[in-house]
Amino acid sequence: MIRFPSTLEVLLLQNILKKKSFNKVIFYTFIAICFIASVFFVYHNEAFYDRPIAEVIKTELKESNPVTDMYENEDHLYIQQITAVLKNGEKKGKLIHFTNEYSASGAFDQEYHVGHKLFVSIKANTNKNGDLTGAILDVKRDQFVLIVAWIFIVALLIVGKRQGLFSIISLIVNSLVLSYALDLYIHSNINLIFISGVCVLLFTVISLILINGLNEKTYAGIVATLIGTFISLLISALVLWITNENGLRYEEMQFLTRPYRMIFMAGLFIGALGAVMDVSITMASSMFALFEQNQDISDQALKISGIDIGKDIMGTITSILFFVYICGSIPMLILYLKNSYPLGQTLSMNLSLELARALAGGIGVVLTIPISLYTSIFFINRKRAKQ
Repeated sequence: MIRFPSTLEVLLLQNILKKKSFNKVIFYTFIAICFIASVFFVYHNEAFYDRPIAEVIKTELKESNPVTDMYENEDHLYIQQITAVLKNGEKKGKLIHFTNEYSASGAFDQEYHVGHKLFVSIKANTNKNGDLTGAILDVKRDQFVLIVAWIFIVALLIVGKRQGLFSIISLIVNSLVLSYALDLYIHSNINLIFISGVCVLLFTVISLILINGLNEKTYAGIVATLIGTFISLLISALVLWITNENGLRYEEMQFLTRPYRMIFMAGLFIGALGAVMDVSITMASSMFALFEQNQDISDQALKISGIDIGKDIMGTITSILFFVYICGSIPMLILYLKNSYPLGQTLSMNLSLELARALAGGIGVVLTIPISLYTSIFFINRKRAKQ
């Protein structure tokens, strides 16, 4: 006999849906207010800066000269006269003039336009009209960074909803932990590898618990991530010790006043964490999804399915690692090659550390697949035994 819901049950359901809709409206209204307030603030926050800030109100191109170097590389040099108005400090509201030299390639300089806000230094002398003169130090970019950050936040909330919100909270908390860890290392003699290990533990636990909650799937992801990351670091350290670090070029790190080899190892440690965590939670989610669909599924069937899933994600994750590390060196590669450096020397100078980081992360990814597979099966059997 079919039972239809009573009038009271229908009314209760309607009230629950209305309450959820009302809460969503309040939440997204709050987000919109935060967006508008933060954008308004960064466009009018000059008074909070100690350095002078000037807004460009007029630009004029004075000179334009083509140049060619000894390797037949062509560029164009420009001289730009800029008039701006000071937005903070004792001389707020006064005009200031700059001469900006920039190139078409824009390697170490750029062209400025009306509306740009610049960090400047003010010279003691004035021009013939009595106006202030100065030099451009940098561009005020916080408004652009904020807009990109809000696009990221909104995308996370739209796609991830509740989990997207917890992802944002996790990112903020992890950023604070990393900031504190760096400050602790700079102002103390604590071993950096130890600090990195604690950070890896905190990042893993905070991220996975906030996003997935306290359950067997989260526990499996945490255990697999930690085991995979630490084994990856041990193997990388062993290989570097056996090879005596031959082929690694530390020139870009030798300006540091701290042991650059230890800093490099700490970078390997934390750098591998992201990919390893991605693999471990993907494997754990897949294994538990199979178990939820069929709670009588055998361990052998889970192993076969897990191996197939691991094969599918292994190549893509390692490729992502490679591209993430290599892309930062592309400008220097082009610069070296355009100045007739040999290809081998160019790659050795600019890619040795990045390739080492990518390979260390790749080792972690490959090892984490079987680790997360067996860890997930262990927690699935544990959950099965409780039922």
